[in-house]
Amino acid sequence: MIEREPLRRAFRELYGTAPRLFRAPGRVNLIGEHTDYNDGFVLPMAIERETLVAAATRPDRRVRVRSLNTGEDVEFDLEHPGPVRRGSWIDYVEGVAQALIRRGVSLRGADLLIFSNVPAGAGLSSSAALEISTGLALATLAGAEIDPVVLALAGQEAEHTYVGANVGIMDQFVVALGRAGHALLIDCRTLAATPVPLDTAGAAIVICDSNIKHDLASSEYNRRRAECEEGVALLRQFLPGIRALRDVSVADFERHAAALPEVIRRRCLHVVTENARTLAAAAALERGDLAGMGRLMGESHRSLRDDYEVSCAELDLLVEIAGQVGGCLGARMTGGGFGGSTINLVRRDALAEFQATVLREYPRVTNISPFVYVSEAGEGAKEVRDEE
Repeated sequence: MIEREPLRRAFRELYGTAPRLFRAPGRVNLIGEHTDYNDGFVLPMAIERETLVAAATRPDRRVRVRSLNTGEDVEFDLEHPGPVRRGSWIDYVEGVAQALIRRGVSLRGADLLIFSNVPAGAGLSSSAALEISTGLALATLAGAEIDPVVLALAGQEAEHTYVGANVGIMDQFVVALGRAGHALLIDCRTLAATPVPLDTAGAAIVICDSNIKHDLASSEYNRRRAECEEGVALLRQFLPGIRALRDVSVADFERHAAALPEVIRRRCLHVVTENARTLAAAAALERGDLAGMGRLMGESHRSLRDDYEVSCAELDLLVEIAGQVGGCLGARMTGGGFGGSTINLVRRDALAEFQATVLREYPRVTNISPFVYVSEAGEGAKEVRDEE
């Protein structure tokens, strides 16, 4: 957790007034990768790392923002939207502000100071944490009681319009609505969310940041979405009622897979089977079957690597190294892919061995230092009260 008082003090020194504080967590996805934009099921959790925003109103319609992470100052006018897709972190902030305005929230001008310990490029949704924390701050300062689902949708719209990433709803949703001690089983079509107890007494969630991000991530993400849509159009010849790959059962897919071109077939195979794995994983956690959960994580990684082709050598290496530790129950890449992080389910009595093995073996092969840390399932976005 980020210390609160230094940010309050820095805000007073910069803007000359006392702020209110807002926070939003990063997230890690236990299983259910690239299913959200196919109307499918995902099983993420909010993590303890967070983006913290100090904020106060202004008498005009301007928003001044400083990032303590980058040292940059940016200003924009709520009345006159700036250009989209500038390739800067401000796209997320102005994007969510404009998305809230389009949803009828009458925003006021504001001064914002932002600090985050969610690592960028690690596949832990630093962008969603930025969108949701600043969106919550702007809406609350304007006196709006913002529905967290509406806030999540505004964050997703910011990605679509201002950033240019055609993302699903998972990241913003769990960042806004995360629940301590639980993963969320999210139906990305209906936005129904079921808290799933995550008992970490015997096994921990360990995140391994590969410390690498390949440039393919954004362009390939949009390409995968288009490939899935092509698969739906082709499968509709045989399954006329389907709207998305979420509507295709494993049995139906096996009956008609031969009619699809090879690449489209493999993309669809991943999504259809990943939806089934995600539902099975939620059931495994409900009954405390961590070994079963671990097996499903391994199946997910192989599918992402071989059928969806969004892994990379560094992520595959981290999963391979994890498999060398007897107490590792499961490992998989998490996030969009082409770099970022793996998520691992590790018995508590094997944590020290696991961390030592990853920190030794990954740099030996790659000459890159990974970042390894344990996280409990944390709370979603909220205002931070003075006593916190």
